[in-house]
Amino acid sequence: MAIEIRQHAPGRDLGDFIKVPYLIFKNDPSWIAPLDFMVKEQLSPSKNAFFEHAEVALFTAWKNGELVGRISAQVDQEHLKRWKDDVGFFGFFDTIDDAEVGKALMAAAEGWLKQRGVKTMRGPMSLSVNEELGTLVEGFDTPAMVMMSHHKPYQGAIVEACGLTKVKDLFCWRYDVGELPPRALKAYGEIKAMPEVKLRTISLKNIEQELKLVLEIQDDAWRDNWGHVSLTETEAKKAVEALKLVVMQDLAILAEIDGKPAGMCIALPNLNEAARDLHGKLLPLGWAKLLYRLKVKNPSTARLCLLGIKREFRSVKRYGALSLAMVAEIQQRGRAMGVNWGELSWTLEDNAPVNLLIRSMKGKLYKKYRVYERAL
Repeated sequence: MAIEIRQHAPGRDLGDFIKVPYLIFKNDPSWIAPLDFMVKEQLSPSKNAFFEHAEVALFTAWKNGELVGRISAQVDQEHLKRWKDDVGFFGFFDTIDDAEVGKALMAAAEGWLKQRGVKTMRGPMSLSVNEELGTLVEGFDTPAMVMMSHHKPYQGAIVEACGLTKVKDLFCWRYDVGELPPRALKAYGEIKAMPEVKLRTISLKNIEQELKLVLEIQDDAWRDNWGHVSLTETEAKKAVEALKLVVMQDLAILAEIDGKPAGMCIALPNLNEAARDLHGKLLPLGWAKLLYRLKVKNPSTARLCLLGIKREFRSVKRYGALSLAMVAEIQQRGRAMGVNWGELSWTLEDNAPVNLLIRSMKGKLYKKYRVYERAL
């Protein structure tokens, strides 16, 4: 029977689109349902500032009357302005184990992108480089961390069957909290002994200004990274509001040199651990369970997702160990809070300095996500 593709309007017609992963992963013990309200906000123009500079289309696939897959297609003007590469994106690519379903969905996304003058299709990015990206290709036996995606082992093969090829791998590192390795302990001590350097906890009293500073440092530090797109002013405000709800003061630090902001390191409590048995729902008792697990009990896992040194300090040899010292500081704090292990993610496969830093902390590569592309 022919595969039927249906298009859905962002912000209005989301029910079937959101339902897809519940069908695909219903027997997968490693999948944790994202909170439905967060997905709805992500896909709603009135809630997600990404839509201010991007156009998005949503598609589902149906076979024999059954829902069997989904995909998004998006054109981001901020990306095009930054990179001038005529690249459009696909995302939210989840299907049953059927290459024909994948091809039908990919053809729908391709046709929509071609109509908008796109010359290359890249993804998955759901919806942007600042959200979830990549198809999981290694590490299927453990749940994804907060703001990371999960896929079936066959999903990458279906992407390749659609004619896309690898453009970049993203690494996720597992770090078991314990004693600091000698090299990290030495670097930590050297940085802490520098009179002009201060590692300080973010201030909850001025949390909005502090988180705004974190994002400014991140943008400066990551500006030249592959695919990076700066947040707009509206997006930055939204990001600050979201971070305020989940950031834990003890796992968020700023580095100052001679009183000037120089770096930041932020680990988030693993929301997925806290939400594992909520099945995406916050009502009737989900809110209470989530708040207790995040704010009182404290999750036993965390994700170090933001780390950066401003460019003016990154090339100064004296401060070469600053990143390592910040990670060591977060490690010590996490250990005191009862965090057993954390994920450091994601890093680019060719970012040798950062990957070397993580290895020096005895981090172990345990998941890989792959970004694909194809000329249209």
